[in-house]
Amino acid sequence: MLIVRLIITAILFIPAFLLALRYNIHMFQLNGYKNNEQRSWLKKNMRKQWILIFSFVLGMVRIFFPLLALDILIWITLWLVYLVFRAHKRLNTKKKLVYTARVKRLITTLVTVLAIGLAAACIFLDFECIPGVLMVILSTLFWMNMMANLINRPIEKEINRHYINDAKRKLKSVDGIKVIGITGSYGKTSVKFYLQTLLQSKYSVLVTPESYNTPMGVVKTLRGSLKPTHEIFVCEMGARYVGDIKEICDIVHPDMGVITSIGPQHLETFGDMAHIQSTKFELADALPSGGKLFLNGDNDYIQEKAVNYKDKVFYYSEKKGEGYTSELVSVSEYGTEFTVTAPDGEKETFRMRLIGAHNIINVVGAISVANTLGIALKDLIVPVRRIQPVEHRMQMRPHGEVTIIDDAYNSNPVGSKAAVETLKMFDGSRILVTPGMVELGSREEEFNYKFGTYAADCCDHIVLVGKEDHTAPIRKGALDAGFPEAKLKSFPKLEEALEYAYKIKDEGHKYILLENDLPDNY
Repeated sequence: MLIVRLIITAILFIPAFLLALRYNIHMFQLNGYKNNEQRSWLKKNMRKQWILIFSFVLGMVRIFFPLLALDILIWITLWLVYLVFRAHKRLNTKKKLVYTARVKRLITTLVTVLAIGLAAACIFLDFECIPGVLMVILSTLFWMNMMANLINRPIEKEINRHYINDAKRKLKSVDGIKVIGITGSYGKTSVKFYLQTLLQSKYSVLVTPESYNTPMGVVKTLRGSLKPTHEIFVCEMGARYVGDIKEICDIVHPDMGVITSIGPQHLETFGDMAHIQSTKFELADALPSGGKLFLNGDNDYIQEKAVNYKDKVFYYSEKKGEGYTSELVSVSEYGTEFTVTAPDGEKETFRMRLIGAHNIINVVGAISVANTLGIALKDLIVPVRRIQPVEHRMQMRPHGEVTIIDDAYNSNPVGSKAAVETLKMFDGSRILVTPGMVELGSREEEFNYKFGTYAADCCDHIVLVGKEDHTAPIRKGALDAGFPEAKLKSFPKLEEALEYAYKIKDEGHKYILLENDLPDNY
């Protein structure tokens, strides 16, 4: 009878174990394989692991009391674990788990450690205790990935060093290549792709794809895509901690740098604005003598820090002043027209498909770099016209009587304000769908409240998605600004929110702005 009970437990244990393992590895990958971020995530999301905590308690009791009733309770619990984590798997589809070599090494180490624990239990405990031991093993899955990560750290460090050195060697082998580093709290991905469009009219250009902006993302790009014929490498540099930009600069050694913006982004990990400022200017510190630094002259945080780098600086701005300046001519739902004046006085008018005046500053940044690299303003008129919206960044998607404005990757206070202000200019029913902003530390509630006040002035309907701790301040801000409560709705899931938005019966064309889309670990 005991053997039969153990077989039933094992049959139920395996699928429950695999799904719980997969979920926790997925969250660990989304948290950048960083133990401190995983711990922080666990503190906020421990309720999602309640069934594993219960499994620990049940397992410990079963080790000391091998009763049939407890085995039946274990079978029910294992079935619940399976159902809970299968539901998590179905819900977490925004960025799927990628079974990289690192993930496979992590899983191998984790399973090996647990297998050793099970073997030891079989040796030192009675055979009848095994169901309880299996439940205890299952309960460790929400923290065992961090232990496996610690065990693997020396191996991962050596593997990364090998890849980094290989990337450095490959970059050094391309004679005369110019490296342009781009960083900023927001706008860096857009400027990267805009610059690619402008430069490729004259040069062979390699850019880091998508949002590849970590050291290993840059390394992967260089090792997999760099060719001897490339003349320029445009490297996006992201950061969540002080020193992150320096780490990338030590790999690629940029000749030129662009700082698109500095603002309250990732305050949860940076702590304060001073740390964000110093981290972004790690790019400026890495430039060689004679290296050129292009700065957004409209950003106060950049201006404050730039006084220490006067010899290298080229400004681009929408204000009248030094460097490259722009002036808005017209803006509509069909695109934007503006003029740019270079430091030498050359002036040209540009038209682009991008919607919203806030896009001008990023395009002017790209124009200033391209012009400095020898492309005349008049020769940039056609390339600027070719610039396409970056995916999920104010991207227009017409669907009959409805147009989706996809700004799902925009999760900062400045960009979110600009997005709703752009929505305001459309003639029709203007609907905002948003889950709010995250990673803004102690100021998260403040910024979401302000976002609500901006949205109230620009939207006809506001549809909030997901957790109340992110959306409640938006709701309060909108209502305090006089927005009608009847036109402010909340839904737990994006699908439900969109279904409601599509059913809104207003006159005219419907414009639905998708502002921010929180990753699965939120």
